[in-house]
Amino acid sequence: MAHNLEIVNGEASMFYVDTPPWHRLGRRLARPATAEEAIQAARLDWEVAKVPLYAAGNARMFPVDGKFGIVRKDRWDSADCKVLGVVSQQYTPLQNREAFAFFDPIVGEGAAIYHTAGVLGDGQRIWILAKLPDDIRVKNGDISHKFLLLTNSHDGESAVMMKFTPIRVVCQNTLMMALGQGRTIRVEHTRNVQERLKEAQDLLGIIRYEFAEIERDFNEMAQVQMDDDRLGDYLGLIFPNPTDPRDRRGAERAARHRFWSKHFFNNGKGNREYGVQDTLWAAYNGVTEYIDHRETTQTDDRRLRSLWFGNACSIKARAFRVAKERMGEWKN
Repeated sequence: MAHNLEIVNGEASMFYVDTPPWHRLGRRLARPATAEEAIQAARLDWEVAKVPLYAAGNARMFPVDGKFGIVRKDRWDSADCKVLGVVSQQYTPLQNREAFAFFDPIVGEGAAIYHTAGVLGDGQRIWILAKLPDDIRVKNGDISHKFLLLTNSHDGESAVMMKFTPIRVVCQNTLMMALGQGRTIRVEHTRNVQERLKEAQDLLGIIRYEFAEIERDFNEMAQVQMDDDRLGDYLGLIFPNPTDPRDRRGAERAARHRFWSKHFFNNGKGNREYGVQDTLWAAYNGVTEYIDHRETTQTDDRRLRSLWFGNACSIKARAFRVAKERMGEWKN
């Protein structure tokens, strides 16, 4: 599986604590990192600049009004310098250290630890994953760790975002929460981005409440028994057939997704345990395990981006949303 991590002199620009990630890349730290240790270990100790763009042609150059390029300052004078993105006058970069400063209050108070951080592409996107204390517990010791994922882009394509990201221990599924339901904090790259980010820190007071709600949702899923009809209905809503009956490839793809999700519902890690087997919780984790660990048709460097930010993330969010929608009906 490709990773899209920045590689410099044969080393990946990321760090991790505890268990090595699936790609076995990055620098391992034996203990929780401070912000400065994390920045250094993940090779994030650089800044970006917004520079004017010029068009060249017919032996002359002229400025492109209202358009700017984002470049890394540490590579400005080198052959490795690339334009990470094209942005407008209103775009304000958020430097890597400023992104870490968002987490510093909760990390400094012992409410979280820096767990991993790194660089994707040539610096187009950076991420920070912080682990919170305590765990989400479902039924008989089915545990998910609590994480907060903060991402910042330097390509002008997305806002600063923080997501609630539980990870199920038994199978390492990333249980991305449904977007647009209060579980994603977004801050646009505008002139007051730093001020907005400080305001967003006040929202961290909702963390305990949100994770308590997530734990309640997971435990309610484990109370809902599934049969073939319910499972077919659930997977059909997540992976529907294409609206065009002539789209055979789309129908085959949807059928493949449903087949493997059902396989992991029945045989996924932890899904045969007492209290989990044949429940909506097992069905939800069947989808997430398939998407995270089996669905490998996307083998290029967009894989990790898809899992966290793209189509794969959207599928898992839809699986969570559909489970919540069906829960009320099926519990009765």
